[in-house]
This record gives sequence, C-alpha cells and structure tokens, in this order.
Amino acid sequence: MCGIVGLFSPGSRAVPAGADLRRMADALRHRGPDGAGYHEEPGLGLGHRRLAIVDLSGGAQPMTTADGAVVISFNGEIYNHLALRRELEAAGHRFRTHSDTEAILHAWTQWGVGCLDRLAGMFAFALWDRAQGTLLLARDQLGEKPLYYLQRPSGGMAFASELGALLTLPDVRRRLDPSAVEDFLALGYVPDPHSIYRDILKLPPGHFLLLNIDAPSSAPLPAPRAYWRAPTSVRAAPEEAAASLGERLRGSVRDRLMSDVPLGAFLSGGVDSGTIVALAAEISSTPLATFTMGFPGASDERPRAAQIAEAHGTQHHAETGSADYIEAARRQAAIFGEPFGDHSAVPTLAVCAMARRHVTVALSGDGGDEVFAGYRRYRFHTLAEAVRKLLPASLRRSAVAGLARAYPTLAGAPRWLRAKSTLTELSLDSAMGYYRTVCKLQDERRRGLLSPSMRSALSGHDPSERFATLMAECDPDEPLLQAQYADIHTYLPGDILTKVDRTSMAVSLEVRPPLLDPGVVDFGLGLPAGLKLRGGIGKQLLREVAGSLLPPAVLSAPKQGFADRIGDQFRSRAPEVRARLGGEAMMDSGLFDRAQLIRLVDEHAEGRADHSQALWQLLVFEGFLASETPDLDGILPERDVVGA
Repeated sequence: MCGIVGLFSPGSRAVPAGADLRRMADALRHRGPDGAGYHEEPGLGLGHRRLAIVDLSGGAQPMTTADGAVVISFNGEIYNHLALRRELEAAGHRFRTHSDTEAILHAWTQWGVGCLDRLAGMFAFALWDRAQGTLLLARDQLGEKPLYYLQRPSGGMAFASELGALLTLPDVRRRLDPSAVEDFLALGYVPDPHSIYRDILKLPPGHFLLLNIDAPSSAPLPAPRAYWRAPTSVRAAPEEAAASLGERLRGSVRDRLMSDVPLGAFLSGGVDSGTIVALAAEISSTPLATFTMGFPGASDERPRAAQIAEAHGTQHHAETGSADYIEAARRQAAIFGEPFGDHSAVPTLAVCAMARRHVTVALSGDGGDEVFAGYRRYRFHTLAEAVRKLLPASLRRSAVAGLARAYPTLAGAPRWLRAKSTLTELSLDSAMGYYRTVCKLQDERRRGLLSPSMRSALSGHDPSERFATLMAECDPDEPLLQAQYADIHTYLPGDILTKVDRTSMAVSLEVRPPLLDPGVVDFGLGLPAGLKLRGGIGKQLLREVAGSLLPPAVLSAPKQGFADRIGDQFRSRAPEVRARLGGEAMMDSGLFDRAQLIRLVDEHAEGRADHSQALWQLLVFEGFLASETPDLDGILPERDVVGA
C-alpha cells in the first residue's frame, strides 16, 4: 500500500517544481513509511511513498519499463499479477522484478486502456507513456483506493492519494463547495466526483482519465470515462449457487493472502468477517492472526469473535477500547482531509492501530452487506415498494402523506409505534423513499440549521437526485437491486471504503476486503432477490456458505454495527458541545443558524430527542473549520451570523 502524487503540465517543456512534488509526497508519509521515490521530466513529475508488501527488494517506485518509455506510480495490489505475467511473457514480454507494479506496465504496453478490464485488485495509479504523450489516471472498480485531482490556477493539473497532499501546493485555493457541505450534512460524506473543496475532484470508482501532453495548459480537463459498472439486472438463479459462491470466495481470499510481510484479519464476530477468517485459516499454512476490539456500553462482539477464533485455531487478539468522541471529532479532518460523518471511524482507527502492532496487512469483511443485501433498510425498501404498487400514486401523495404529517414523532416509543418515517417514505416514490432511509439529516431539519445565505447559495441543490439517477439505471422490477446498486455507487465508496482506507493508512496498515472482488460483486448483485433476502433476513446465500464454517450462534445472532454509543457523551457533556457548535469557527463561517444549533444540543441534553448523529456530524464540521481554515470568501451571497 502506498501514496502517489503527481504534477502534469500539458504544453510545457519545464520540469515541474521538485519542491512542490516532495512536499506533496511528504504529506503522505503515513501511507508509505518505507521509502520515497520521484520521476521528473519536462511536463511531468511523479512521486511515491511506499509501504512495502510484495517484492520488498524489487518493487520500488516510480517504476519504468526497460527502455524507460513508460513510468508508473501505483497505490494498491494486483492480485492476479502472476496470471497476467504468464500471459504477457507468452506474448514476448520480459520482466525484471516480481512486483505486481511491473505487471501493469507490461499490460499497458500490450492492451492500452483495455488493461483496466484485466486488473483484479485495488488500485489507483498514474501511468505516463512518453511515446504516446499520454498520462493515464485510473481507479479500481469499487473505489477501494482513492485519487484526488485538480486543475491548477497556474496551469496544468495535480493529483494525489489524499486531499492533504494537494493542499500543500501554494496556488491551490481552499474554496468550500456549498453543495458538498449540504451533501455531507445529508449523507455523512461528500460523494464523488466532488470533494468539500470546489476546485478539487475525486476520480470516481471504475473510471479513468486520459490526458495528452499536447493539450493547451488552460484547456478544461476531460471528463472521466467509465470502464466498469455494477450489474443493472438480475440473472437467472445459478445451479449449485452456494457451491459456486463458496469457490469464488475461496479464490478471492486465496488471492488476498499474497504478501511478503505479516498478515492477519479483522474479526467482528459477524457472518462477513467470520466467513473470511474461516476461509483464510483453512487456506493459510500458518495460524492466522485475528483482531477484535470491544467498547464499553456498545454491543460487544468479542464473545462471538472468540468462538470463531477458537473454532479455526487463530492467534486471536482482543482488546477493550474507549473513545472521547467530542475530541475525536476534532481529529477527523486530519485523517480524512474533509468532513467525514461515520462515527464508527473512531473504533475502526483503534482496531487498525491494534492490528498494526502485529501485522502489516489485514483482511476485512467489508462489502458483504452491500453485495449480499445485509442491511435492514433493504428489507424495509422492498416491503415499501410492494405497498407502493398496491396504492395509486395520487393516494400516496395525498392521504398517506397527510397521515405522515399528522402522526407524532414518538422518538422514545417502541419501534412498532414509530411509524412517521415509514408513512413518509411510503408517500414518496421509490428513489426518494430509499434516499430518506440513508439520509442522516432529513431535508427539513438540515435546512433549518443553515443560515439564510447558505440556503440561498445552494440554489436548489438536492442530494437525493443522484439516488434517483442511479436507481433509474436498474431494472424497475428489481427494487432490491436498485437499492444495492445505489449503495455500491454512493455509500460503499463514499463512506465504508473511505473510512477503511484513511483509518488504516493513518497507521500504515493495508486492508483487503475479499468480498469486494469484482467477480464476487458481479455474482452477488446479479443473484435473484430470494437468494439474498428472504423472510426478512438478508445475506441468505452467504449464510448458506457460512453454515459449514461458523458456529450456529454466530449465524443466528442479530446484526451489530461496529460503533460505540455516542449519545450519552453528548448528553453528559452538553456544555462542551454547545460551546463548540456555538463558537467562533461555526459562527464566523456564516453557514449556520446559531439558535437552531443550540436548540439541537438542548433537545438532546434534556432527552427530548436523540440527535446523536446530527451532533456528531456538526462537531466534525466544526473541527474541520477550526483546523483546515477553508476559504469562505465568495461562497455565500453575504456572510451572516444568525440567531446569535
């Protein structure tokens, strides 16, 4: 695992400033503590920070072909590089190292952009072909590895694995994007292709950029082009589906055990990580190291994890953690470079740090919920869609919507009495209804927290539109697939994989999720709904595979999220929360209504409502404003402090 940076100046014969390149790379030292390398020539500079995993002596980067005509700076792992090597050697290519990086170089010279379809792994890379005068930037299919880029005001463009590296450039403005601020408040992350900064973009998963050295330096950057998309329709049920999935998973796990350094696995005690650990322990020739972290007051997964570890003879490490979420909110910007609202990032960072004391690589169970329909919201969405088909749209928009408005919130009542959200979702169409189930701060409450100037600056921006667009790409008769497809292109890369990459890289740990092998994803999403969700229980086929691998108590246990309960901290320390949300950073920004922020804190402190998620996101945003000092000039029609 590594960090990459680069400067590209079309139309220029000057060598990019080496000091800029080194400053960018130094900002990624945590991603690659084992060494740094640079390549500089007219119009191009590439930098690399290395975390050595495979071919420790021969994999230094940037790496060139034997004739020096093609150069690459690469972050990730290509799991099928040995198979690619055999195919390329048969075609006449000669390799000088055992590194997976070199396989990409030869694949490019053999197949051009078509090489991306052949790469199985997680990756973000920059590849320069001097003879063609082209720079290829590419990102893996699911978005496991990040890549940010921008067009520089002084000409040319820059790219890097993390936002922080780009912000070291002296000509880069930190102008906030109001739409990205609202997206963060709505979803808890800023979805690609945008970042919190107006001038910096994310290369979307499964996309590439192809740039030409002869283009005018001031010409707009081309739009990214897709080379992969998740399935949009369901296939017929495969014969021996469980056996087929089992073989795919074994192959994926076997591929991800490739390492020349110590390797282990996270073990949460659930079906996803438990299945991965069971398969890895079965394949591995030595006892597998496993890691579990428990937190007081949260659902403790350690007992079930211990059962799995004992059943498969792993070298198990379990610890008890604790977290100060009010202070942790201040540190999120340093880790993520922009506001990030999933508070499970705090315990995830803790378990990554624990694992890093023992190993350099860890397998994870990430992706199982998205690929095999494990989230409870999928069950609700399919039920709601069935009801929608029974009720005329006019009736839903009038009678059901009216009932939803009249129904009390009943936040503290038993779940079966809290029907306001369900009625509201039923009154909406399918995409908008699903958006409400993933939205962290619903539209009416979110807009109420914003200042009048901020509401004006949003100019009708609607975070739900991307969900409508994505779900419309799928078979309209497959509501479960529509929801999964939306998550694969939004929540998975924007939240889950961002969380895993930044927290693991913060401690120089590489994490590999076998359930996100593109072949497994294609197989899982294409399954008929009944093989994924049945009787209100998700991951049906995955559970069938896991049946012979895991203790029965694990298979029957309810799903648990990996997060502490944060509401009690915000309640007992309400004066601190109030001081931060009503303090200088938030008020000077002009983005928020102070009276509404304080009201939110007070309602939570007095037990009148549970605003845990909203308060966490607002504290994270306050920490971002305080530490990153973004440029707010010209963002709002007029800067105002409301409700003071």
